[in-house]
Amino acid sequence: MYLKELKFSLWADFIERDYLDNEFKELIDKKIINGATSNPAIFKNAILSSSAYKEQLSTLKLLSPKEKYEAVAIYDIQKAADILKPLYDANDDGYVSIEVDPFLCDDADATISEGERLYNTIGRKNVMIKIPATKAGYIAMRALTSKGIPVNATLIFKKEQALLCAKAFSEGVAEFGSSVDTVISVFVSRIDRALDDILTNAKIQRALSGIYNSADIYEAVEQMRVDGCRVLFASTGVKDDSLPAYYYIKELLAYNSVNTAPVDTIKAFDASGFKSASLPISQEKIREHFKKIEHIGIDFDAILDKQVEDGLKSFKDAFQDILESL
Repeated sequence: MYLKELKFSLWADFIERDYLDNEFKELIDKKIINGATSNPAIFKNAILSSSAYKEQLSTLKLLSPKEKYEAVAIYDIQKAADILKPLYDANDDGYVSIEVDPFLCDDADATISEGERLYNTIGRKNVMIKIPATKAGYIAMRALTSKGIPVNATLIFKKEQALLCAKAFSEGVAEFGSSVDTVISVFVSRIDRALDDILTNAKIQRALSGIYNSADIYEAVEQMRVDGCRVLFASTGVKDDSLPAYYYIKELLAYNSVNTAPVDTIKAFDASGFKSASLPISQEKIREHFKKIEHIGIDFDAILDKQVEDGLKSFKDAFQDILESL
């Protein structure tokens, strides 16, 4: 773990073949990261922009586009899992995540089937199957954890989503009869990008809405005490030049949590030397901030619903782009 006394982990939100062979190993050896995450957008950028995939793709010409994508993605996930295995064996996370086809987000049975197939095909215990937090997704989360399959619940913006994920994990673990490692991925910076210009004009402090929303969700999940489950803070890269690159890692540093971030963001945080917990944040302070937002006529709940919708669309668009290119 990055900070053992806080049970705080840093995972790299990036997968690319040349990176896995070089810098990925260096970050692990330096004890900076102890896990990795991927999503369709990350694989899109890797597969379409890196020459490292051309040789493998040239041998897959007879396969369908989705079969080509899975062959390439599974190779990378297996490679990452193998590199991370010593950490996993030492009970120091060592997980890498792969997302199910985002077009299955409203089909529980298909998500369960694909999640099981991917997990068994990859054949590594330190792989998490990533599932979007939709109605069908909650059913799939419960089903997969009941079979002992680690799950990364993704695209969480709302406390309601997070608690439904935690409930699904709790029920799945109870059925399995033993602890299963799971994470609830709460997206942070996208909320601020949607609100900050409006808040600045209204003289309300910017770059806090994502932090306070995430802090509130973290407390709610922690109180449920689901065996093996942690909050993972995602979407923690900074797009606002007025903020330090490590802002969202520092401000959400919390006991029993994970932060997954771009590699440059992780390096900036490591160089900062910051090691003290920033959470919890008082409920009074959180409520005060959101009352100010409500007072200027912003429906924050509607903002979050739009973020969920946009997040699903971006994953589907990236996945479609990959399939069309292959």
